[in-house]
Amino acid sequence: MKNVLRLLGLITLLAILPSAHAADVTGTWKGAFDFQGTSVPVTFHLTVAGSAVTGTIDGLPSSPIEIHDGKVDGDVVSFWLNSDYQGTTYKLLYKGKISNGQIDFTFGTEDGSWGAALTVKNSDVPVVPGVKTSVVDVTGTWKGAFDFQGTSVPLVFHLTAQAGAVTGTVEGLPTTPAEIHDGKVDGATVSFSVTTDYQGSPVKLVYKGQVAADGIKFTFGTEDGSWGTDLTATKSI
Repeated sequence: MKNVLRLLGLITLLAILPSAHAADVTGTWKGAFDFQGTSVPVTFHLTVAGSAVTGTIDGLPSSPIEIHDGKVDGDVVSFWLNSDYQGTTYKLLYKGKISNGQIDFTFGTEDGSWGAALTVKNSDVPVVPGVKTSVVDVTGTWKGAFDFQGTSVPLVFHLTAQAGAVTGTVEGLPTTPAEIHDGKVDGATVSFSVTTDYQGSPVKLVYKGQVAADGIKFTFGTEDGSWGTDLTATKSI
């Protein structure tokens, strides 16, 4: 039984690495917030290096305004900036939740005397007929490993995404490369299955992952639910 579980761990690991690419906040984000009954459009130009975020915001007084202390922690992005209003400089704090191709911000003055909500969407995401603009692109090579009974098992995924469908192969399973099946991306969720052989019998492993800034958070296991685990996968550069 231990050998079966060890092999399943190796097999499952291989189907898990789809992508952290979509949760990266690098790009141009547009939205608007309400200020005293007036809709104020703003544009964020953001760049991520590691967990650090830099960039500028257009639409506020004295634009463009540089952001400071920007960072991404999981699926949360935060920073601050200085903006002038009626001759006085105010420090505005921003905190946003990354989800499905958009960021839901709450922001306001440092002393808490004023605040608002703002949702921005990534204007760099291409529009594909019949496909949500928030669908992420997992195309690329993904590498990772998880701990199985004290052993780190490396896997390599070669994925291609087109119009919401995901195809590709996984290297590292007993039958390498193993083809993935029923692959798809829906918003920030990626899913697929892999079938492999063990002692002459086919084993189907099912994967479902949530895209976040630091990778894809996967839960996966056998189709009948008799075994499962989780894993975080990252993209190979």
